[in-house]
Amino acid sequence: MHHSLPQTPQFYVTAPQPCPYLDGKVERKLFTALQAAQADTLNNVLSHQGFRRSQNVVYRPSCTDCAACLSARIVVSAFEASKSQRRVMKRNTTLEREATTPWASEEQYALFRRYLNGRHSDGGMADMDVYEYAAMVEETPVRSRLIEYYMPGRFKRELVAVCLTDVLSDGLSMVYSFYEPDLATNSLGSYIILDHIRIAREAGLKYVYLGYWVKGSQKMDYKARFRPLEVFHRGSWKELDSEDFRQNAPHPLDNDPVAEQVAAIYLPRTEG
Repeated sequence: MHHSLPQTPQFYVTAPQPCPYLDGKVERKLFTALQAAQADTLNNVLSHQGFRRSQNVVYRPSCTDCAACLSARIVVSAFEASKSQRRVMKRNTTLEREATTPWASEEQYALFRRYLNGRHSDGGMADMDVYEYAAMVEETPVRSRLIEYYMPGRFKRELVAVCLTDVLSDGLSMVYSFYEPDLATNSLGSYIILDHIRIAREAGLKYVYLGYWVKGSQKMDYKARFRPLEVFHRGSWKELDSEDFRQNAPHPLDNDPVAEQVAAIYLPRTEG
């Protein structure tokens, strides 16, 4: 007997677990799998509705008693670097960028381990081995690139930063980035974002998607420094500084039941 996969994406909810961003909070995610036949289309459509990709899954917060996590994106055409951001660009002018097919290497993993040990030793990814790292990078059913940054040396270039990036119809989505923790004065995390803004601008793309901005989380405060920043709230994108967003700030009562959340998701048409 032949069994075929369902044409319409099936959505599920994760079990509650401690929130990695806000103490005392519990997180829950709404997610679905990206099937190869329509993975790119589905990734685009759901990214435009606040979802994020991890390997072959896209997810969005679906917490019951918190509404702090909001998908965020930079409006490329209106972005103007601040004085401090211009200094970051200047400090890193010697870096060499390479965009490649997502493929894991030992050099990347060594940098990844140094980054986790130096910046996120207590995080959920702290125990990832080389095989899990390779899966994170290589298991992508959508149009992705691995953006690597090298520092020229006297004898050999040194890999100092990496970003796994999805290419969407309207922008670049920064799936995951890491960098050399010993180069703190270079502000490499900010530089990667600034360089993605430059890449998007050169490619004629409208946005750089940053993942989730979490109000009240020091880990996520840096994203608000890239203005104008839009957040996905109540079914549409709103500028973080807008009066509309300030007057309708996120509240736990905004969180609809899961069935209503799924019913409100726009999905691409499927043939058949």
